[in-house]
Parts: sequence; structure tokens; C-alpha cells
Amino acid sequence: MSVGEIVLDGSSLTIEQVVSVSNFETKVRLSDFSKSSINKSRKLVEEIVSSGEVVYGINTGFGALSNVTISTDKLEDLQTNLIRSHACGVGNRMDPNSVLMMMLVRANSLAKGHSGARLELIQLLVDMINNRIAPIIPRIGSLGASGDLAPLSHMTLAMMGESESQVQNSDGKWVIYNSKDALNNFGIKPIKLQAKEGLSLINGTSQMCSYLCQSIINLEKLIFAADAALSTSIEAIKGSYAPFDQRIHDVRPQHGQSISAGRIREFLKNSDINKSHIDCDRVQDSYSFRCAPQVHGPMIDVLREARRVVNIEINSATDNPLVFSNDGKPEVISGGNFHGQVLAIISDNMAICIHEIASISERRINQVLDPQWSGQKAFLANDEGLESGLMIVQYVAAAVIAELSLLSNPISTTNVPVSMGKEDHVSMGATAAYRTFKASKLLSSVISSELICSCQALDNISEKASDSVSKIHDWLRSYVSKIENDRSTTNDTEIIAEKILSNEFINIFGV
Repeated sequence: MSVGEIVLDGSSLTIEQVVSVSNFETKVRLSDFSKSSINKSRKLVEEIVSSGEVVYGINTGFGALSNVTISTDKLEDLQTNLIRSHACGVGNRMDPNSVLMMMLVRANSLAKGHSGARLELIQLLVDMINNRIAPIIPRIGSLGASGDLAPLSHMTLAMMGESESQVQNSDGKWVIYNSKDALNNFGIKPIKLQAKEGLSLINGTSQMCSYLCQSIINLEKLIFAADAALSTSIEAIKGSYAPFDQRIHDVRPQHGQSISAGRIREFLKNSDINKSHIDCDRVQDSYSFRCAPQVHGPMIDVLREARRVVNIEINSATDNPLVFSNDGKPEVISGGNFHGQVLAIISDNMAICIHEIASISERRINQVLDPQWSGQKAFLANDEGLESGLMIVQYVAAAVIAELSLLSNPISTTNVPVSMGKEDHVSMGATAAYRTFKASKLLSSVISSELICSCQALDNISEKASDSVSKIHDWLRSYVSKIENDRSTTNDTEIIAEKILSNEFINIFGV
């Protein structure tokens, strides 16, 4: 396997590989094993079609219309009509990289060989990914049950040579083309759907997985950055190290809490600032400092479970019905693998944790700016009163938390029955997954704000901070200059937030 190559076999795709598809150089291919499985599954579908047996998804209507039998000469029309009618999404368009990730997850699901789609159809998905052809897809339309029907229908329209697609040029820019022209430019022929293929393409959890993969990667970086920001703020207010003593966490061995406390201890090693106030009369710091591992830790625990769930999901057959061989005879079984409840719940849990990490970070920002705790001028202004310093940075963090409060409301508890009651319980997992992805981006701005404030405070302390905190300070200063006079910090906050979400920040520590 070459660098940047993803081999799809339906069982070994990783979250990192899904996200890596945003890299122009990443290429995808189907394994020989998956090709064989795909062909066997397709043969079973063709046997059913030839037999005239009535099977849902192959020669029946869909949803509430599943009791309508479709004649053999209309099966191609059935699949085409399915896609055209279901491609009715609304709202802002998905970003093209998220679309490519969705397509990759869908291709891997079909590669398991239980969907009955032809090899050439799945190969078309792979070819589109490799040539950076991303169908234009409205984000809103999936209920997270019966699969991500509307978004995946828009994807399939492009595979049929209909609608529009974006193509990424070698300079990284995305250009809009008619989908047929986009395919033709790379010598790719649009597909004409056959029995069951439309349903196989759209009946799955691929949009949900696209956003969740990105959220998990984002949040693993952000929770590391949150521990780093907390450590920087402790040095900035000359706070106590005692709450991070390993003995405290050993007698309450919550996994995430222990990891967070351990990281903080490492961040705070070898500090002259700490030595300078070791005999101070401050008995205890506030909860936002003292209880940080207990608040940060649950995010680590939730992410561990989210990674487990999503790793399973991106390597699962999530359409309906599924095709099996029963002693060589085709057996098509209807079930509910398209239901995204498990994804909706982990999305909700992550969103709640995001809110809490942002909330406790904002409280630390407040204290770093408060002379009572920092021992410095109010809002770290150089000329109090004449200048406002970093006063409004805290306001903005609070405003972000208001946004996150809305985004953290559980969505998995919402149910709107559809299809005349046939589909009477839906997960709303697509909404939950996108919400969590959006929330992760907002969290980065709050942690960025805390780092900017705490590093500004460190500039006014003569003693040297810990080795790791000094690294953080020097890294931040390579992008954000010390604030000598009042100025806008929007660009500062945004660039640090961007760097936190890249690998650059975490790489400072060789992690």
C-alpha cells in the first residue's frame, strides 16, 4: 500500500483515512476481495429479478409504497425515479471535502458485498473521489433513518450525469461544472441504475459519518489544547498545582479525568513561576482551575466511545434490504441498519461536552483578566480606562457559549414520523452530526481566546513558566504579537483557532 492510498474492503476503513480524503494526493481503490464479494452479491440480485419473486427494494415501491409491485421492464425507471424524487434537499451546500468523505464511506459500505450493486457503480464512486469530483449537495434533508436519503440522492444524481458537481483543480480551487461534463472531462461515463442500485446508494448513514469523523478528529485535538490552555492559565494566575496530584486521581480512577490530569502535570513541569509562589496564602483556586480534569475528562471518555462507534459504522452495511447467500440461494432480508440512533446519541454527548469545555474555558479567561486573580491590571490593559485591553475577548467567548448552548440541546430526542407512519421513528442523526461538527469549530475559538489571554498575562510575569507552557507561549507569539495597545484581535483568534485544528499545535510536543 502506497502513502496516501486507501484500499476499500468493507471492514478496515479508519476515521483518519476518511478525513484524509481532503488531501488532494489521497487515492482510493477497491480490494480484490471486495470486488469478488460485490460481484457475488450482484449475481444474487439478478437471480431474484429473473425469478420474478417480489422483494422489497428490488421490484416494489419504497417506504409507504412498498406494497406496490413493479414490473420487470420498469425496474430501471423505478431506481431512476427514486433518485430524482428524493433529491430535494435544501439549505447551504455541503463543503466539497465533506462530500468526498461521504462518498468514501458509502463506497466502503457497498464494498462489503451485501448491497447488490454492480461493481462498475461502486467503481464510479471511487473514480469520482480520485478525480476530486464532488456533487453539489444541499446539507438539509436527512432524518438519520432510512439513511441519509436526500443528500445521497443528490450524490447519485451526479453519478447519473445530472445536476452539478464541483471539481478541484491542481491549484486547490473548486470549479462548478454540469455533472455530465465533469465526468466526461475525466473519461468517466455516467451510470444508468439497475435493480436495487438506487436504494443501495442512498439508504445508509454516510453523511452522518462524514461529519462525525471530522468532529472526532477535531475534538481529540481540541481536548488536548484545552488541557494546554488550562496549564497556561494556571501559570498566568500563579495557580496551585495541587489539584493535579496523581494521588487525587488514583482514588477516583475515571479514565478521562486521569488522562487530563496526567497531561496537565506534564505541561506544568519545571516552572519557576510555581516556585515563586509556593508559600503563598491562596488556599484553593476556583473550580474552573481546580476541577479542570473532572470537566475535561468526560470529553476524553465520550470521544473514546465515539471513535469505537464510528469505526464500526464506517465499516458496516447500512442500507436496506441486505443481500445474503443461503446455501447458494439468494436471501434478501429487510431490517433497519440505516437507523442512525447510535450516531445521534454520540453526537448529542459530544455536543454537550463541547459546551462544557467552552464554558469552563471562558471562566478561566475571566479570571486571567481579573486583577483579583491575576494580580495584574484589569483586562491586561496597559493603560486602564484609556484602554480596554482584552475585555471584549471574554464577551465574545460568552457569546460563543450562547451559540453552543443552543447546539448542545439533545436532538436524538426529536421524532417526526414520516412516510404515512411507515417510518414512525427517526433519529435526526444527520442534524446531530452536523451540529457537533459546527460546535467543534466554535470551541476552537474559545480555546484560542484563552491562550491569547493567558500568554498576554505571562508576558508581564518575570519568572519563567514551565517548559511546556513556555513552548506554548513562544509558538503563539510566532503568530500573535504582544498587545501593546488596543487593537482588534479577530485575526489573532481565528489564526490560532485554525492552527489548533491542524496538527501544528499538537506537534509542538511531539505527540
